[in-house]
Amino acid sequence: MWIYEKKLQYPVRVSATDLRMAKFLFAQYGGPDSELSAGVRYLTQRYTMPISEAKGLLTDIGTEELAHWEIIATLIYKLVKGKSPEELEKAGLGAHFAQHDTALYPHDAAGVPWTAAYIQVTGDPITDLYEDMAAEQKARTTYEHLIRLTDDPGIKDALSFLRQREVNHFQRFGEALRRVQEYLDGKKYY
Repeated sequence: MWIYEKKLQYPVRVSATDLRMAKFLFAQYGGPDSELSAGVRYLTQRYTMPISEAKGLLTDIGTEELAHWEIIATLIYKLVKGKSPEELEKAGLGAHFAQHDTALYPHDAAGVPWTAAYIQVTGDPITDLYEDMAAEQKARTTYEHLIRLTDDPGIKDALSFLRQREVNHFQRFGEALRRVQEYLDGKKYY
């Protein structure tokens, strides 16, 4: 069980509404390399990790990814707040508005709904940890692209924080991979 603290892990500030940027941010809200995909992936993979340290790491990072999902949601919410249906349509968010108004719904920047097919869970701890490292690198790359798409200092700040967390998670998964490999080598199991 977790204790939820009712504040964001990192503050979210935006200078002005920006529907174009809100649309791009959906990549990290409901895309294949999104915070949602990462959180679900890690919180699912933890059950088949052979050592408690790796299980704990996947739980910690999976939970943190959901906190990052909340940061992205807050950014999108602030960027669309008060915009009319006509403005949303003009920005390419008309289909989203038709189905969800300005409510958040997990889809990618192109409007493709989130699917569990985005996550990989093989049951093989080595394969899953390599997948996790790749996922963190893809998320880092996406954040770098998003940072280049905005001039808003508050958005850049939040996205830079999230980008750095992806780097940290990649490093932690690399450490866990080495420990799991050592454990499995000792068991002579692959």
